[in-house]
Amino acid sequence: MHDLTGFQRDILYATTGLEEPHGLAIKEELDDYYEQEINHGRLYPNLDDLVNKGLLEKGELDQRTNVYTVTQRRLREIEARCEWESQYLEDVNAPTTS
Repeated sequence: MHDLTGFQRDILYATTGLEEPHGLAIKEELDDYYEQEINHGRLYPNLDDLVNKGLLEKGELDQRTNVYTVTQRRLREIEARCEWESQYLEDVNAPTTS
């Protein structure tokens, strides 16, 4: 995930947590997180980039709605990222002695 933008990483985390990750649901999650509206021109090209990188699979929910499903690579990438982050957060979560 080192080659992704922060926004693309946020998309991956949001899609992982959604029961049915379609474009509008992902957009709503990101709107809430960023506390502003994410426009379609920003979201969908980034979703396509993630599909092209093999981190998401794109399918059709219906004729108007795309759904983005979990790939094994995405799960491995997120797990590796969490492990990498946790090594730096261990000190933050450790009890302090005064």
